[in-house]
Amino acid sequence: MAYDILVVDDEPGLREMVQGILAGAGYTARLAGTCAQALQQSRAKLPDGVLLDVMLPDGDGFALLGQLRDLADLPVLFLSARDEDADRLRGLGLGADDYITKPFLAQELLLRLGAVLRRVYRQPAPPEADRLGETELCWGAGVLRRAGREIPLTAKEFTLLKTLWANRGNIVTIDALCAALWTGPLVGYENTLMVHIRRLREKLEADPSHPKYLKTVRGLGYRLVREERP
Repeated sequence: MAYDILVVDDEPGLREMVQGILAGAGYTARLAGTCAQALQQSRAKLPDGVLLDVMLPDGDGFALLGQLRDLADLPVLFLSARDEDADRLRGLGLGADDYITKPFLAQELLLRLGAVLRRVYRQPAPPEADRLGETELCWGAGVLRRAGREIPLTAKEFTLLKTLWANRGNIVTIDALCAALWTGPLVGYENTLMVHIRRLREKLEADPSHPKYLKTVRGLGYRLVREERP
């Protein structure tokens, strides 16, 4: 299921960064910069979840949380630069499902958002392992297994593979993959991404120079082939 997430934050750059992270993981994301915009969008169409900043130009996230909950019992995660214990406890005490402090890792955001959505919508936990050709993707252990050999993945390789697997069969753009790996301004990361892709191919492919599964889509990004099962 492609969950629809409303991102409410007064920083355009952060909104767009989070949108890229979510898109890379298979979510859809709508953006709002004020309390009024968030309420307008939620009334027009209820999101499946909300990522909510505390400080907004026309109010605060604590009050907005109550207004959103008047519409529906939506899962809400605070996403705030304010890391004081009092703020965190206030947010959780008002019924927020989680409180994430900026700056944050893309993978941390996805893991905590996914945990909340699974709990609220009772989505079954993902399998511990999947298969791609002759390779077993062991998510729980963070390794690949092929021909009786265990191949460890780095944290960046694991995040890349997880993002591509969640969108297998579809192109994942360079920007979306960079947003899944790094926070902040993403200018200049494309060459570093290519290095991580090359190293992942060396572990995933029998012939990395002629990849069968992890394809480059020139000018756009990368695509993990979706295999047809008998």
